Amino acid sequence: MSEVLTRDRKETNSGDRVRFYGVHHLALNTDDMKMTVDFYVDVLGMRLVHAMKVPPGLGTGPGNRGNPPFEEIRHYFFDMGRDGLLAFFEMPKGKKQPGDRNALGAMQHVSFAVSPESQKRICERLKAAKVPFDGPMEILPGIFSIYVFDPNDIRLEFSCQPSNGEGEPLIVPQVTQTKDEALAELKTLTGDKSWLDRATAGLAD
Repeated sequence: MSEVLTRDRKETNSGDRVRFYGVHHLALNTDDMKMTVDFYVDVLGMRLVHAMKVPPGLGTGPGNRGNPPFEEIRHYFFDMGRDGLLAFFEMPKGKKQPGDRNALGAMQHVSFAVSPESQKRICERLKAAKVPFDGPMEILPGIFSIYVFDPNDIRLEFSCQPSNGEGEPLIVPQVTQTKDEALAELKTLTGDKSWLDRATAGLAD
């Protein structure tokens, strides 16, 4: 097993220089915050944990720090588990066009890790709300997902690993390949051996 997989799985230590602890928050956009709250709280059962407006001067002024270029827009946060937050900005109606999830730089979809029982409950909640969804289907060995669009047309995925039961899933070990398995695909990118060695340095033989 590679060194990465033997470390505390709550963090990824890359060369003892940079530590990653997972997603702090994921920020998405809506033009109807009430509709969004209704879906994430009432349908999916997420907890709303923080509701605010962006402080004055941070939208169109020189104080903008990368948030949408509108003044005092709503910015709400939901608990998406594992001490991570799902956030939404509310764009003024008609000021932004719907996005193309398949465009470069866009978010194609987001997958939430859930237990098998939680996935079943989500399916039941979606059915009760008459929200169509696809799945469950096996999308990677041992990983089963359902797919649904939220009311903002954002594609959501809820993934579970039945082999882990109701415990917290071991996501990275489940998908980690051997070096040879990864090389079978990576060699279609390049024949540069030094590049291939660097790319697979964290994988076991």
